[in-house]
Amino acid sequence: MPERFKMPWLSVLLSLSAGTGFAQAPHGCADFTGYGMAGVKLQITKAALVAPSVASNGRAALPAYCRVDGVLDPRTGAEGKSYGIGFALALPDAWNGGFLFQGGGGLNGTVGAPLGGQAAGDSPALARGFAVVSTDTGHKGTGGFDSSFMRDQQAALDFYYVAIGRVAVLAKEMIAWYYGHGAGHSYFDGCSTGGREAMIMSQRYPSYFDGIISGDPAIRTGYSNLALGYIGAVFGKAAPRVASGQLAPGQLFSDSDRKLIVQSLLDRCDANDGLRDGMIFNTRACDFDPAALKCTGSKTDQCLMASQVDALKDAFAGPKSLHGDPYYAGFPYDAGIDDSMGLPGLLRGPRIPVQTGADASNFDVDKEAARIAADAGGRLGDSTWTNLGSFAGHGGKLIFYHGLSDPWFSPLDTLGYYQKMAKDTGGTNPVTAWSRLYLVPGMAHCQGGSATLDHFDMLTAIVDWVEKGQTPDAVVATGRAFPGRSRPLCPYPQHAEYKGPGDPNDAKNFVCKE
Repeated sequence: MPERFKMPWLSVLLSLSAGTGFAQAPHGCADFTGYGMAGVKLQITKAALVAPSVASNGRAALPAYCRVDGVLDPRTGAEGKSYGIGFALALPDAWNGGFLFQGGGGLNGTVGAPLGGQAAGDSPALARGFAVVSTDTGHKGTGGFDSSFMRDQQAALDFYYVAIGRVAVLAKEMIAWYYGHGAGHSYFDGCSTGGREAMIMSQRYPSYFDGIISGDPAIRTGYSNLALGYIGAVFGKAAPRVASGQLAPGQLFSDSDRKLIVQSLLDRCDANDGLRDGMIFNTRACDFDPAALKCTGSKTDQCLMASQVDALKDAFAGPKSLHGDPYYAGFPYDAGIDDSMGLPGLLRGPRIPVQTGADASNFDVDKEAARIAADAGGRLGDSTWTNLGSFAGHGGKLIFYHGLSDPWFSPLDTLGYYQKMAKDTGGTNPVTAWSRLYLVPGMAHCQGGSATLDHFDMLTAIVDWVEKGQTPDAVVATGRAFPGRSRPLCPYPQHAEYKGPGDPNDAKNFVCKE
């Protein structure tokens, strides 16, 4: 058996068992400098106590903790480059007995501060007393989307799925060694790439975690990039050319055009949830059709040219094959599609995170789809396995959430996965007994948006579900876009509906309705 796969399996099984005690006494933080595991290549690069911090600038106060940095499986890889799975583990003095794995982002390449703050409301996991681990998934990179590591086979495998599995086992071992017993419950929480990693955990490592949170997951990036490339080509061909002759998809719609589209969308769909508030909660009832905006005469600020209408409809419908079969889900019409701050909304032209080299001026959907299908390595990183019987069978709970204005990964693709997962997992219980999906109106990618309530606590929801049996029938959301306003996020297929009378800014006056 290769060295990298040799593990002290007896100890691993013990640490994976909730509440299992270890005979040895707890260790000190400095003791990690001599820490090792039989059969495992491991370098502890730093182990130091971190003093408690006070809340400031919107950041929560953190307790005193031991931070351990290290590298798992250090090696020399392709082109003589150094590789290894970097990680950071935070071990709070006042431990609550739990463990949380913090997901990554982009193409990873850096070790994030192990805080566990994603979708955790006002209090990150570390502040609550969780031991938290983070990882770079096996390589160093710059800019968040440095793909040069893909030339190394093992580095690619580590990024796709190997590293998170190994770090999960290592972190549990270290937690048990430090505190004298293993974690009572284990959780994974991530968004974007971290959302994909969360799904990988439920699919490839079904026994590792009791509760998993997957936000705006990068389920199949080859096809989501195809969709963005397609939108760019469709918008670009209908838009006026710039002086250089290049396509300018971001110039298809003027400021007044975009304002018209969003206002018309709100006029059509905003009140479907019982209240006009600038957010579309009853997405399923939204039947907005851009064709209603087509000019009957000359172009004005109150209508769109036929070419603009056709481009908008084609783009949001998503890329399809020559025979009309979808390669990727379409994107929903939502209040945040004209956002200009942060990651721009789709009406301003797509921003593809990883360039594919496709020719936007002569975009061939079927050819590009064939290239993606032939990329066996890229498909290996997809998180599309839908039979989660083992995960659900051991009592695992899985929460998804996705912004309805996400301009990178369509929430309808996540919905499609959720529906297929529900069908393929089967069993005696319906999917809602162990998994929920929350679609967040107006929210862009993982957070942000001009018409959203993007501040919510999925961590408490999953913990209470796992440890107290409290089903998360609704999760209250707030946000900077609407100060003083709160709404319940309802699990699909329900939506928040104003029941009145009462304060329309108070979540208590809304019900989850299908």
